[in-house]
Amino acid sequence: MPEGFRIAVIGGSVRPGNYTAKAMALVVDEFAKREVAVDAIDPATLKLPGPGLDEESPDAEKLQASVAAATGVVLCTPEYHGSFSSVIKLVIENLGFPSALAGKPVALLGVAAGAIGAIKSLEHLRSVCGHVGAIVLPALVSVADVQKVFAPDGRCLDARVEKRVRGVAAGLVDYIKQNVCPRVTLERMLRENAV
Repeated sequence: MPEGFRIAVIGGSVRPGNYTAKAMALVVDEFAKREVAVDAIDPATLKLPGPGLDEESPDAEKLQASVAAATGVVLCTPEYHGSFSSVIKLVIENLGFPSALAGKPVALLGVAAGAIGAIKSLEHLRSVCGHVGAIVLPALVSVADVQKVFAPDGRCLDARVEKRVRGVAAGLVDYIKQNVCPRVTLERMLRENAV
C-alpha cells in the first residue's frame, strides 16, 4: 500500500468480551500482516453525544478526524433484534454531516448468535452507509453461531470462518489498490506535470 494510507476499523459493541471485538481483531491482524496502518476504534472508550444533541465532544471530533484521514473503513457490528447495533448507529451519527464516510470505501462485518448470521443487520447497515455517501463494498461478511466460532480467549475455532473474516481486510486492500491508488497516482502525475 502507498505510504500514508490508513484504515479505520470500528467496533459496534461495548459489551465486555464481545464477539464483535474478537472478529474485529482478526481483521486488524490481517491488515497488520499486509503492513497497512490501522486505527482500531473501540466505541467503549469514547463518550459520544446522542443524536440531535448539540454537545461539544472531543471524542466525536477525534472519531471524525480518524475516519476523514482514512483511505478506507471497516464497520463491525453484532446483530441486535434484526438490525445493526445502536452503538454503530451512534458512531455513524457522530461522523458529522456531511458524513466523514462520504466517498470512502467501506467494508462491513457482522456477527450473530443465530444460524443465519448477521445478514439482516448488514443489509440495514449497507443502506445507511450508502445513504451517507459511503462506497460500500459488495462482499459483506457475516459470522453465524458466533459463540461456537470463537474461544473465550478470542481464537477463531473454524478455519473457514477465519479466512472469510480476514477476507474483509483483503477485499478492502484489493479495492483500494485497484480503484483508489490509480486515482491518487493520476492526480499526483497531473499536479507534478501541470504548468
